[in-house]
Amino acid sequence: MQFLPVNRQDLEARGIDQPDFVMVSGDAYVDHPSFGPVIIARWLEHHGYSVGIIPQPDWRSTADIEKLGRPRLAFLVCAGNVDSMVNHYTALKRRRHDDAYSPGGRSGMRPDRATLVYCNLIRQAFEGVPIIIGGIEASLRRLAHYDYWDDRVRRSILLDSRADLLIYGMGERPSVEIADALSAGIPVSEITYVNGTCFKASNLEDVVDFVEIPSFEAAARDKKSYARAFMVQQENQNAMNGKRLAQRHGPGYVVQNPPAQPLDQETLDAVYDLPYMRAAHPMYEEPIPAFSEVAFSITSNRGCFGSCSFCALGFHQGRIIQARSHESILREAELLTRQQDFKGYIHDVGGPTADFRFPACDDQLERGPCPGRQCLFPRPCGKLRVDHGDYLALLRKLRRVPGVKKVFVRSGLRYDYIVLDKDPTFLKELVAHHVSGQLKVAPEHVSERVLRLMGKPGHDVYSAFKRRYSQANRELHKKQYLVPYYISSHPGSTLEDAVQLAETIRNEGVVPEQVQDFYPTPGTLSTCMYFTGMDPRTGRPVHVPKGREKELQRALLQYSHPKNRAMVVEALQLCGREDLIGFDKKCLVRPLEGRPANRGHGKGGTGRNGPRPAPKGRRKR
Repeated sequence: MQFLPVNRQDLEARGIDQPDFVMVSGDAYVDHPSFGPVIIARWLEHHGYSVGIIPQPDWRSTADIEKLGRPRLAFLVCAGNVDSMVNHYTALKRRRHDDAYSPGGRSGMRPDRATLVYCNLIRQAFEGVPIIIGGIEASLRRLAHYDYWDDRVRRSILLDSRADLLIYGMGERPSVEIADALSAGIPVSEITYVNGTCFKASNLEDVVDFVEIPSFEAAARDKKSYARAFMVQQENQNAMNGKRLAQRHGPGYVVQNPPAQPLDQETLDAVYDLPYMRAAHPMYEEPIPAFSEVAFSITSNRGCFGSCSFCALGFHQGRIIQARSHESILREAELLTRQQDFKGYIHDVGGPTADFRFPACDDQLERGPCPGRQCLFPRPCGKLRVDHGDYLALLRKLRRVPGVKKVFVRSGLRYDYIVLDKDPTFLKELVAHHVSGQLKVAPEHVSERVLRLMGKPGHDVYSAFKRRYSQANRELHKKQYLVPYYISSHPGSTLEDAVQLAETIRNEGVVPEQVQDFYPTPGTLSTCMYFTGMDPRTGRPVHVPKGREKELQRALLQYSHPKNRAMVVEALQLCGREDLIGFDKKCLVRPLEGRPANRGHGKGGTGRNGPRPAPKGRRKR
């Protein structure tokens, strides 16, 4: 095994005069299946194509772009595992000081809007070379989309990047199909038939079986048109029967072919069985933080039928679960035990949702996910298959692998799916063997109205799970804690809702050191609500917290931080909830100097020296 070529010397050592493809990535080069660009490069290599990689090129000149020469077939461009704007900016649009996908966690190793910048550099250096863009940044910006950082609707990234083709979703199938077509001499302008891709068209004369959605211009000036375009796109995110979509942009069109078919288990196994080095390239002297997080973790599945409004997984990976076989996962576990730094602990076995191992129902394999309906919300579908048996059997096998001391589950677990399981065995074994002191789950909010907009179950479902989790820990004589994740300022959330959430946090004794402020990223239903001020499913208006209110809602979730005290007081006064300002045990914050206060005498109040501490035994998040 060896790393992919990163310079001319590497190409010469392999006897490659001209690589078939050159992959340009916004991430540092870590040869591991958790890094999307590497998966595609290795998959193409598996199919007989030579691939070089240029990680994090200097975008101030074309020198790095030119170092592997002109590829025989095409450049492949990916901004990295994360949208470059999300990578660079917080939800408050403040510049981040680090980048987990860069050596030493340093920021500034990739440009804003990396896909556009890299493509323009390639056009400067190599006239006429085909450029194919992919990855999360391209996938979620494939048609007209609201851009939070510009606060406007932007054109398809296919046009702004001047690329020739765009691969959206998971790219294994379309990348090989495109490679075979290019290798056969088909011009890139004629490769318009590959599912999972978008292409440019001057007219629609040769496009068949399509639905035309509101144009970029209409979506940019009229929010109802934008909402209609989004909903049609979401309803056709179905590999089994999704329609081809066409959207006018000025004098031409961007056409989105139907999604690529999900990978069958044999193919998914083959993807993860590729000869990855499972290490950062030796050219780096500093560690890559993102790799440290996943070095001893195993991806067991893809896709998610949870369909949370604020999540783009359904728009990118799709709603149909694709799971690796036990044999493939066990082979990877055995590989981990031979790694020099492996200490016996598998940090995670999961994916977008760890405990989903099958499609939601048998119908999905024939017709795909039901348009306009969700599997778990607002109530679980009667056809939903609730079964943790396969996942439980997998975890038991992993625990028996020689050299493995402990197997943890740290990626997303759907607590509402666990609650639906009438067999308590999975939860008991999870608590007994697979929790590392605390289990993180995501109830997200407590307001029933906000939860409905989020596509999340009612708070009573989380309360039921919390009771069962606590009971399982008591029965097993364990002291393991539940860490709930909450989102502030989601569309639909008012200040009153945020106060209700803050009171719940107070009652639960949780002290969240980090809060997930709602982030309007491309490709989500919630972002459509944020931009349009309406629920696109119903057309009803939705309150959208912005500006100062957004900051106040975030402060309420961290009411115990001294720096937030003035904002918490301001928010409570705006809501008419001065009863929560004072020294009583129910109060969230003590008053500002010179202000009247609620001076109750209950135990555990805030006191004069600061906020009430969390109860003993609780861990800070």
